[in-house]
Amino acid sequence: MNSNLSEFNSLVNAEDYFKFFKIPYDQKIVNVNRLHILQKFSGYIKEIDSHNSALNDAERLSKYREALEKAYQVFIESTPQQEKLFKVFHQKPKNVVKLTEIDSD
Repeated sequence: MNSNLSEFNSLVNAEDYFKFFKIPYDQKIVNVNRLHILQKFSGYIKEIDSHNSALNDAERLSKYREALEKAYQVFIESTPQQEKLFKVFHQKPKNVVKLTEIDSD
């Protein structure tokens, strides 16, 4: 991998990351799940950085590449609603009463 960490840090959108790591991707999947893929990828990067401080740049980028592939794969096999990455998926709607909450007095 001839890429460097400063180049990686300048990337902005999902497609840039896939091109940077030379990972093939389906544009339709990225269009629908862009924010979710990037959020999952970001979580993996934080985990890598917190547990692997001794990695050199090439090793770190290799792990980041694996993390992007893993994040992308999650949304090929799952949905954003199932993954619940964003706060909105954890909030209970305020104007909804579930049938299980209704008593039959």
